[in-house]
Amino acid sequence: MMSSGWRYIAMRTVSGDFLDWDVPFVADSPPRRELNGPGMMQGKITPEYMRLMAKPDGLPIISEWATSLFAEFEGRIRWGGLVTSVAFEGQAMKVTCAGYTAYPNGMPYLGSVIRSGAKIKQKWAYDGKDKNHDGYIDHTSPKRKMPKRPKDKISGRWDSYDVVRHIWAHLQDYKMGKLSVTLDRHDSGHKLGAANGEDPWELLWWDNPDCGQVITSVMDLAKGDYLERHYWDGSKEKILHHIDLGTRRLGKARSDLRFAQGENVIEIATPNYQGEYFANNVYVLGKGSGQKTARVRVVVDDKRLRRAKIITRKSTANARTLTEYGKKERAKHAEQLTIPSVAIRHHPNAPLGSWALGDRILLQVDVPWVGELAIWHRVVSEEIDPAAGTAVLNLTRSDFYG
Repeated sequence: MMSSGWRYIAMRTVSGDFLDWDVPFVADSPPRRELNGPGMMQGKITPEYMRLMAKPDGLPIISEWATSLFAEFEGRIRWGGLVTSVAFEGQAMKVTCAGYTAYPNGMPYLGSVIRSGAKIKQKWAYDGKDKNHDGYIDHTSPKRKMPKRPKDKISGRWDSYDVVRHIWAHLQDYKMGKLSVTLDRHDSGHKLGAANGEDPWELLWWDNPDCGQVITSVMDLAKGDYLERHYWDGSKEKILHHIDLGTRRLGKARSDLRFAQGENVIEIATPNYQGEYFANNVYVLGKGSGQKTARVRVVVDDKRLRRAKIITRKSTANARTLTEYGKKERAKHAEQLTIPSVAIRHHPNAPLGSWALGDRILLQVDVPWVGELAIWHRVVSEEIDPAAGTAVLNLTRSDFYG
């Protein structure tokens, strides 16, 4: 259970109306903020509180997919999210919350068609005027040769971040989908679809695409990061919700901070190797069938026995795009020894909150059977308890990202 000093604020998600300024919520652990994900918060409310059973708009104060819960410490919103699950154990109400970026997951895309980098066939006055295919215009005397067909134009190519913003705008265009989420306006620099029009990127509502999956896919193609945050407006009368988009990655190498066992690192999780998950040869199968299936191979020379893995990405035949998928998959399967998480305490070497999600930190630890190590890791999620002066950082190898 968390230390005291936190305040939990309940708000009706769509209207923005505040329902309770001090929910008697007891979190199981500090809320988790997550890079490229919604994070989560879990806890209990017990026993029954009559004021939380009120139904000002026909719904209880704490309602699934109707209530937002915000965790505040010393006047600052530390975390915010949607109540996604309510269950009961005796007199206790168990509440699970996920960040706003969980909302697109499982939601169907029903918006306008997007074809990025698609060929647009040009109208031609001579279409159908060479029916016998002899290269001459029908019914001309003397015979006149068919002129050269004009080249097809290529439709505009969407930036990956424009697609992310478009999907969020589509979801929030519905009356009961207005989350008031804003996003950064800059581009990622990654254009979707091939420049020659041979392999367009498409978003077609009749294919029943999942909004969350599309966002993840285009973010991966752009090698981009996002991070959601919630904060008070200037008057402290409204909580704002925003998604930061990386340029392309969020965070930086933090040579100014020190994370060392015996100083500020008080506990490390059991290190991970890859085991049977290991692969250093990745084959990516793309669009096509039989021998015409697009295929690329991504290999790393790591002095280890060849271990191969095949993945499929049938949405494209573009070699560059398939290679990017392969690089990410290879990095995932060829990752070396990793410290998955560490617990740290407030310390001058790295005061609580001095890092940011996405930062790369040099972790200095002593691992049994390996010895002293200094490995660069990336901070991908955090659980900070400022009242206790501690934090848990979840990590991946920095070289996972290239």
